[in-house]
Parts: sequence; C-alpha cells; structure tokens
Amino acid sequence: MRIIYLHQYFKLPSESGGTRSYDLANGFLDLGHQIEIVTSTSDLKYKSGKRWKKIEKNGLLIHYIYLPYTNDLNYFKRLIVFTKFLFSSSLKLLSLKGDLTLATSTPLTIGVPALLKKWIHKTPFIFEVRDVWPEVVIAIGAVKNKIFIRALYILESLIYKNASVIVPLSVDMKKSITSRYPKLTPKIIEVIENISEIDRFQNQHESDKFLIEKKIGFLPRFSILYAGTFGKVNGINYVINLASKTLSLDPSIVYILIGDGAYKKIIIAEAHRKGVINKNVFFLDSVSKSELPQFYFECDIGSSFVIPIKELWSNSANKFFDTIAAGKPILINHNGWQKDIINEENIGYVLPATLSESSIIDFLKYTCDDVLIKKQNENALNFAKKNYSREIALSKYNKIFNKIF
Repeated sequence: MRIIYLHQYFKLPSESGGTRSYDLANGFLDLGHQIEIVTSTSDLKYKSGKRWKKIEKNGLLIHYIYLPYTNDLNYFKRLIVFTKFLFSSSLKLLSLKGDLTLATSTPLTIGVPALLKKWIHKTPFIFEVRDVWPEVVIAIGAVKNKIFIRALYILESLIYKNASVIVPLSVDMKKSITSRYPKLTPKIIEVIENISEIDRFQNQHESDKFLIEKKIGFLPRFSILYAGTFGKVNGINYVINLASKTLSLDPSIVYILIGDGAYKKIIIAEAHRKGVINKNVFFLDSVSKSELPQFYFECDIGSSFVIPIKELWSNSANKFFDTIAAGKPILINHNGWQKDIINEENIGYVLPATLSESSIIDFLKYTCDDVLIKKQNENALNFAKKNYSREIALSKYNKIFNKIF
C-alpha cells in the first residue's frame, strides 16, 4: 500500500523533537508499505530554488518545504506559517499518488489537504489527534474571536466526519471527541498513544555515565530532567517555584531543563530572580532525539508539566513516554489519564498544581526513598514494553489498515 504521511513537523532522530512519525513510518516500511512524507522545515540545507525538495532517507521519501518556524513565534505569525503550509501541502498532496493519507496534527488545519485529497481523488484518510483542537487553543486563550472559534469547530467536525479513522493519542482525547460529537461513536476511533521507543532509550551504557556531571560541573544526589518545549502550556515557572522551595531544604536535588521555546528567556529571568540558576537549576540547549537517551539514563526521574487548565490533562507528551522507555519514574503536576496510570502502576510521582509546605516535604521524602524509586524504575520499563512499544502501535495501525481496505 502507498501511504502519504502528512506531518507539518516531521523530525528525524538527528533532530530535536518528537519522532513518533519517523518511528511509525519506518515500521510501515517494515510491513511492506511504500511511504512518502510531506512536511516543512526550518533547516536552510533544504532551502532550494524550487518550492519543494525531495530526499530519500532509509527508504522514506520525504518532501520538504522551507518554512521558517520556531517556538518563539507569536500566535499570529504561527497562523501565517500554518496557512502557508496548508496551501502548499494541499497542492503537493494532490500531485502524489497514494492509497491512503495519514494526517497527523497539530495544527488542526493539517486535515484540510487530506480532505481535499479525499474529495478530489477519493483517497481515504486517517486523522491522528495529538492535541484536541480547537478545544485546547481556546482554553489557553490563544483564540478569542467568536467567529474564528466557530469556524474552527466547523472545520474540526468536517475533518472527523470525513476521516475513515480517527486516532486520538490518549483515552481522554477520545472522551473529548466523543462527548462533543456523539454521532461519531459508531465510527472507528482507535486510541494509539505516543510511542516509548524502547531500543533507543535502552541503548546506553553505565561506562558513559558522566554527561550530566560534565554539563553542570558536579554529580547531583537526585536529578530531575525536563526535556521539551518552554512554551505557555508547559508552565516551567512551576519548576522554578519548586526549585526555590527545595533549595533551602535539600540543595542536593537538581533540576536539569533542556530545550527551547518562546518562554525560555522569561523562565531563565525568573530563575535568576529566585536565586536558583546554576545552583539547583541548570538550563541546557536542545539536543537531538538520538542524544537525549543518555540524559534520561543518568537522571533519577523524568518530568512533564502543564499549566493548570483541565483541557491540557489529556496530553500525550513525548516526555512521559521517553521517560518510562528509559526505565525511569515520571514526575507530573496534573490530573488526567497519566496521573491515573502513575498511581495504578506505581511508575512515578504526582505533584499538586499548587505547591504547599506539606507537598514539598512529601516530595523530598520521596526523593530519598531509594527502594521505591528502584521499584518504579522496573515498573516503568515493564509498563512501557507492555503498552507503548513501537510494535504495539504498529500492530494497532495494521488492524486499522485492514479495516479500511
């Protein structure tokens, strides 16, 4: 089968960012399918005289369009990039031959080219929901215009109704979709969570265990790793607040924050203001996906945070899945399906959205419980293997393919 994979932010392991699409695409190749990827890039090496540049990578045909994009862009400038990709990718998609389109959000507009491909060429499509738009962008205040909000809901409904299969990345996302669109219930809605790439995150060696020490200048007793975007929804000010409270009580707890984003400078300024920077909080630049496992191997716990907005609890962040793939406990600060799993499977720690003196003391006690953390290491890896491996995701997708054709 010829699959056209549409993802605006497709990343290779040599780049910084999530590699779900890359890992799935390679798996589809192994299953005997032909894969063509349509994506955008900010990398100047793909900029050419032509609008699109096609490369071949490990059997994947990748069509790149150069559209500079960073997390520093405001929402209006991001909208301009989304619109440019919408029009360009629609034309590209219509020029390609395929049996199936797999469109993965965000943004929601990624579904428009797939819609056009279906209407014009009768090509069925799967719509993969990484964030429930427009619900999330409305909740965080990114979109306020009532007419625009109404248009987004109409577009969301249109995409869902025309998709052969909807693939939300969490059970909470599925609940959101089915509660707002009850008539979709008979349609195939298959939850396929993000991937824990076990092989990638277990391919580290004890003899190499000096990276964190080299980066921050010493070997901490207990290290908390955050590797991701410094954006509005991530709320990393929470970490700075946590660090300021734990510094005087236990300075041996260290927070290592890796990544970039629109709010990074603001967060660094807050760390300076609270007197924690380069004491128990250390900021590092983004690293590639292939470099990231060593950081997880050396840290004591991985982490994922969001600002206190209920609609964000349904997230399926790479940070959660990378952490447990590395066999480490996961630290979060919100409710939802991840909290339920952490508590049920004993694979991490859940902090409250608002920190109190008692919650800080309880967390400090947790960091000293070596027996519990060792058990959580084992539980995390086993749970990742049983539930979120690439092979499990591919098996679910293969069943979907068989239902469509």
